[in-house]
Amino acid sequence: MSVIETAATNISDNTSAVAAFDVHAVRAEFPILKQEIHGKPLVYLDNGATTQKPNAVIKAVEQYYQQINSNVHRGAHTLSDRATIAFENARKGVQTFLNAELSEEIIWTSGTTESINIIAQSFGHAFIREGDQILVSAMEHHANIVPWQMLCQRTGAELKVIPVLESGDLDMDAFAGLLNENVKMVSVVHISNALGTVNPVKEIIEQAHAVGAKVLLDGAQAVAHYDIDVQALDADFYVFSGHKMFAPTGVGVLYGKKSLLDAMPPVQGGGEMIEKVSFSGTTYQGLPFKFESGTPHISGAIGLHAAINYLNQLDHAGLMAHEKAVLDYAHQRAAACEGFKLVGNAQHKAGVMSFLIEGAHPSDVGMLLDQQGIAVRTGHHCAMPIMEQFNIPGTARASFSIYNTMEEVDALFEAIEKVKMFLI
Repeated sequence: MSVIETAATNISDNTSAVAAFDVHAVRAEFPILKQEIHGKPLVYLDNGATTQKPNAVIKAVEQYYQQINSNVHRGAHTLSDRATIAFENARKGVQTFLNAELSEEIIWTSGTTESINIIAQSFGHAFIREGDQILVSAMEHHANIVPWQMLCQRTGAELKVIPVLESGDLDMDAFAGLLNENVKMVSVVHISNALGTVNPVKEIIEQAHAVGAKVLLDGAQAVAHYDIDVQALDADFYVFSGHKMFAPTGVGVLYGKKSLLDAMPPVQGGGEMIEKVSFSGTTYQGLPFKFESGTPHISGAIGLHAAINYLNQLDHAGLMAHEKAVLDYAHQRAAACEGFKLVGNAQHKAGVMSFLIEGAHPSDVGMLLDQQGIAVRTGHHCAMPIMEQFNIPGTARASFSIYNTMEEVDALFEAIEKVKMFLI
């Protein structure tokens, strides 16, 4: 039986859900996918870095600038009122998307990185002391490592690392062994950008809460793939970037439980976040504005709302079944590809296939794939510690989204065969 026939057999249980998801109709909504690169149809497999934008998002941002462009809040004119309504409706849209209890628990940021930094600085200022411990995993993005290292340097707290097994799974036994009453924060990725591992975040939160620790989930890679319910998870903080889920760059979200956000001080001063300023002292606005100094990314928030609305109109069961089928098929092709080494083979994976070609540097692989119209990412993926653990310089990474197809997987592996002929 051929690789294609085997893969088709293995995904037969999801046939109805996959069939219900019209990937070609989805692709038609993303104008960038229609182009050619180096004379070849674009095969965009760099979704872990950023996703492409559907017409609905492009149109929403265009309409904002064409029809209502104005600053928000406190405006005394119609355009400002319209912009403010759209901006705050976007916040409510995110609240519903995450199933947060309150709209003021949704803080606008520039992205996942800023969100984590705000929490590290603000929560750290309020609650972290010398001798306290912070846990992160070995598979974290640098954005979920460095802010905590900086906090530990300032406070005398200790950063401890949850090990990752060779399969790419989090070592949950080791995690349980690290938990104690000194642990004040557990900050882990929901889905690894480098390995595709889907972490057991519900279990992590339950165990951390049992010792009194708070939990931050980096959801940058999860929000475009899974339904997120922060109340069901009981997450203390959940953060993500809009551009990973079909929205514009430069806008992101920090969700936090109101009780925690109320107790945390602002980290940036300026307009919007103040209630009253005088040289004798300043008082701050309440939530969410005390964390939103300066003019926000208004068009980005509106674009993010449009992306959420776009996702909400899709069949989520079909979407997830389609993405799983594409990833499973890619793994089937990988297993039959001589000299192909998969990096990260966790029990639960989503959307990411990191790999090495025996005898070839990942950068050379990426460059030659690009010459054939295939867009992948190469390097350490801002996850140098896990690359060091695996004793590799980095990987080539194909990351999949809702508009990728089995045919594009075939194109990837046909291109890899040509790369092997050239480099090996």
